[in-house]
Amino acid sequence: MKGIEIHQFNGIGYQKLFHFQSWRIAILNYIDELLPENIHRFQAHNLTDEAFVLLEGACTLFIYEDDQIVPIHMEKHQIYNIKKGVFHSHTLSKTCKLLIIEEENTSDDNSPMMYLTLEQRNQLVALARLNHGL
Repeated sequence: MKGIEIHQFNGIGYQKLFHFQSWRIAILNYIDELLPENIHRFQAHNLTDEAFVLLEGACTLFIYEDDQIVPIHMEKHQIYNIKKGVFHSHTLSKTCKLLIIEEENTSDDNSPMMYLTLEQRNQLVALARLNHGL
C-alpha cells in the first residue's frame, strides 16, 4: 500500500523502527540488562526530552531527583515525558513493550551516564520489588 508504513518489533531489547526529520520512534522490549540487579547506571539526555508509552506488560521508570532514586510505575497508554538533563533508567517485565519517542540525534555522545553506588543499586532493587515485583 502506498503512503503508509507498518512497523513492529518483537525481538529482545531496543530497536529503532523509523525516523522522520529530527525525531525517531523505537520499541524497547524486555532485555536482561534491565533487570533491577543489572542496572548499574542512569542516563540523561543533554539535548532533548524523551517520551515513553507503555503498550504491554509492566515497566517501572526510575528518576534520580534530589539525590534520591524515585520509582514510577508506568500505566499503560499514558505518555511519560522525561525532561532533558534528568537521569533515568527503567526495568521491564518479560512481557513489556515500551514505545520510545526521541530526537534522532540522541546518542551516547550527548547522553551522560551516572554510575550508581552499591548502596544505590541495592536501593533500586528493593524499590523494583516493591513496584509490582519487577
